[in-house]
Amino acid sequence: MITKAQFDSEIELIITNAIREDVGDGDHSSLACIPKSAIGKARLLVKDEGILAGVDFAKKVFNYVDPEIQVEAKIKDGSKVTYGDIAFYVSGSSQSILKAERLVLNAMQRMSAIATKTNQFVQLLEGTGTKILDTRKTTPGIRALEKWAVKIGGGENHRFALYDMIMLKDNHIDFAGGITSALEKTKKYLKDSNKDLKIIVEARDLNEIKEILKTTGVYRILIDNFNYEDTRKAVALIGNSCLTESSGGINEKTIRKYAECGVDYISSGALTHSVHNLDLSLKAV
Repeated sequence: MITKAQFDSEIELIITNAIREDVGDGDHSSLACIPKSAIGKARLLVKDEGILAGVDFAKKVFNYVDPEIQVEAKIKDGSKVTYGDIAFYVSGSSQSILKAERLVLNAMQRMSAIATKTNQFVQLLEGTGTKILDTRKTTPGIRALEKWAVKIGGGENHRFALYDMIMLKDNHIDFAGGITSALEKTKKYLKDSNKDLKIIVEARDLNEIKEILKTTGVYRILIDNFNYEDTRKAVALIGNSCLTESSGGINEKTIRKYAECGVDYISSGALTHSVHNLDLSLKAV
């Protein structure tokens, strides 16, 4: 997985690029009618129900735009919120508050939606021992935010990107000439390049699982698009050889049943690609 330093760097890049995109050579609406010396205060108003996420990110945005801005948090990331709650107050330069407003709202609305969706899955898995994972099915350019939101919602992060874990999926296996060939080539690559990366291998049926188990060094087997019965058989075959992960169209109606098959993890792209933003608003006080 990526280091904290790498993650922090991703967040900084997101903020820098988002402000560049939104502000350009200046927020001319504010510059035109609000004096540079004007001081203001605003509140982050919740107009929905769910899990709040992005308060800490908002602090980073305001600090980037203007280190003199003060944020008084009233509700922490990961808390349940309802209509009418106030997440935080922000005070300082009126121009600076308005410059940061849209990035803060866009990010927090999406992060809160993801955290809310993740938390729903976490609740459905309660008592099973199975953990929910995100995927790389994220919005280009803001993956760090979306994976941060999954953590806030109680889920766990899968690999961050292509560089921090080996994941041999169906196309890798087919292009490489089969599972055994793909694994042999992968192990040689890691040795030759002096890299220490965990290996996940996708299996499409029970025969592929048997073939994977003939090779040591696999961290986790991805049991992809299996039905319940075959998932239970796969878990029994794998035993303690490595960790197990189910994936493939698993939703709120089926996630509990897959967890009861005994898998260690369930991954879902829906955590990040199928959410509706939580309604939040920044209003002057």
